[in-house]
Amino acid sequence: MARVLEICAGSVQSAVAAQAGGAHRIELCQNLEQGGITPSHGLIERVLQRLTIPVFVLIRPRPGHFCYDADEQAIMAADIAQCRALGCAGVVLGALGEAGHVDLDCCRALIAAAGPLQITFHRAFDVCQDQTRALEEIIGLGCHRVLTSGGQASALAGQAQLAALVRQAAGRIAILPGAGITPDTLPPLIKSTGAREFHASAKRLVASPAAANKTEFDAPRWETDAAIVAELVAQLNS
Repeated sequence: MARVLEICAGSVQSAVAAQAGGAHRIELCQNLEQGGITPSHGLIERVLQRLTIPVFVLIRPRPGHFCYDADEQAIMAADIAQCRALGCAGVVLGALGEAGHVDLDCCRALIAAAGPLQITFHRAFDVCQDQTRALEEIIGLGCHRVLTSGGQASALAGQAQLAALVRQAAGRIAILPGAGITPDTLPPLIKSTGAREFHASAKRLVASPAAANKTEFDAPRWETDAAIVAELVAQLNS
């Protein structure tokens, strides 16, 4: 089976660059600085107009922990319905209970709302107290993949656990390593984990216009670089 590169994109520009570099799909979100939240209707719609590769959308109503109340669950269900109506290929979701286990009731409701869309369980998995148990529960929910760093700050640091998860999954679900994947870290991860799909942002810092006056609203802006994406794709194909 061919290896797959998913690019996390937070803008139209990053999404277009990901496709130009040869990415196989994108995860679309906003507010990457705080781990990502659900992108706006306008952003989703515009990206779908510009891209031909599959677009998965992050379903996360706010930054912070992954325990959601009834209002937040309703928001996520509505956002998933919007993704279906717009023609997205998949959604990226996850919810935990206060004890640090998968919130099965919430996840079942969200997955039902997604209908035929592909389902990725996001990095809430890395907060789970028992990843062995959590993986079995996520498989039982019918998810197609798990985005994870192996419970560590980066996929490279978590590579031993990622390899263990790939073995446990045994082809029943895809393990999607993510966090800190670059052209320097991807080759050892390919070799050590046995994973077939990888998640990266491939981003670079974008300079502000020279003539722009600096204000309190200025913040560093990072965008996906097509050349970095192309290098990652070449490594996956080598």
